[in-house]
Amino acid sequence: MILLDTHMLIRYAAGDRKLGKHAIRVMEGALRKSELAVSAISFWEVAMLVEKRRLKLANAPIAFRALTLRQGIVEYPVDGEIAIRSAELTNLHAEPADRIIAATAIWAGATLITADAQLLTAPHSGLRVQDGTR
Repeated sequence: MILLDTHMLIRYAAGDRKLGKHAIRVMEGALRKSELAVSAISFWEVAMLVEKRRLKLANAPIAFRALTLRQGIVEYPVDGEIAIRSAELTNLHAEPADRIIAATAIWAGATLITADAQLLTAPHSGLRVQDGTR
């Protein structure tokens, strides 16, 4: 299973050339096997970025989510277990959404694709990461 962080989801949806070729191959292979996922918190982050005018989408965030799910990307909900696990990730930075995404990856046994340097270098047992720019 592959879990995309929010920025990788946005870049993947936009066909961004900043995504690494290897990362794209991994994502597309996972999508074909219905093993490409995002945390529900990523859709909250997308909506907040649009609200703050830091991201412009062709459609409203609700339509972006619907299209993402129709393409076959799996959405993991944020439940109490993931919320608690995110609080226990003491080696990660304080950004709550990133902690929830990392906890979701650990919970799902997924590899997290990200370009976030703090997540890529975070020493935490059970967190597997891959650089999305490679």
